[in-house]
Amino acid sequence: MPKNYLEAAIEIAREAGQILREEFSRPPQISYKGNEVDLVTQADKRSEQAIVSRITKLFPDHSIAAEEGTGHESASEFRWHVDPLDGTTNFAHGYPCFCVSLGLAQRDMLLAAVLYNPISDELFAAARGEGATLNGRKIHVSKNATLGTSLLCTGFPVHNRKGTPNLQYYGDFTMCSHGVRRDGSAALDLAFVAAGRFDGFWEFGLKKWDTAAGVLLVEEAGGKVTDFAGQPYQLGGPVILATNSLIHEEMRAAANAIANRAAAAASPPR
Repeated sequence: MPKNYLEAAIEIAREAGQILREEFSRPPQISYKGNEVDLVTQADKRSEQAIVSRITKLFPDHSIAAEEGTGHESASEFRWHVDPLDGTTNFAHGYPCFCVSLGLAQRDMLLAAVLYNPISDELFAAARGEGATLNGRKIHVSKNATLGTSLLCTGFPVHNRKGTPNLQYYGDFTMCSHGVRRDGSAALDLAFVAAGRFDGFWEFGLKKWDTAAGVLLVEEAGGKVTDFAGQPYQLGGPVILATNSLIHEEMRAAANAIANRAAAAASPPR
């Protein structure tokens, strides 16, 4: 992979992060995408405009898939997955847990990843085969080997909240682990698994731009990412399970037990 891909992503993420930092100090300008909970801010729009403009200038042939819809398609085998502000609800409420997320893929293979929280000034980066870093220092997943002593994280959708099965998983995983956190940014949750702050993460229904950067970070930090069936996670898939690898099978077994109980409860009596 040309080194300039990762260097460019870091530079672009920092520039977009500066926009988010500026907007965070002002009263938020909020609009809604079809319902009263799926919001977008002026910060999302400004950040995405800057990111798409810079990628287009540097790599004009590359495709860009961006959350707010300003990306573009091309015949290129390279695609950037852009979330200009992951954690928009947090941002709008003044909670400083959000980031810029950039992931570059060649066909289905992730090549480079950058996540940047401009408030904490933490920049996570990874390149395939080269490991993962936080502010330039190598990071690695945790060494916690049991689910019972693990700290987990998850999230819930901003729309169709009644349709998500995750409340059952949240309750059961809370009871069989050291605890479950819900911070409102899937990208940062994955970065924190990579950095060893969390031992495992699961969530349903995430978009490709939510996970592209975080997946590569976890894998390059020594972790494992699959679906609940144990198959390699596909970007945009229905469920993601990311762990330090040591508790992966225990988490997967617990998730499948929850699913089996839910299915049995939903079956009509004979």
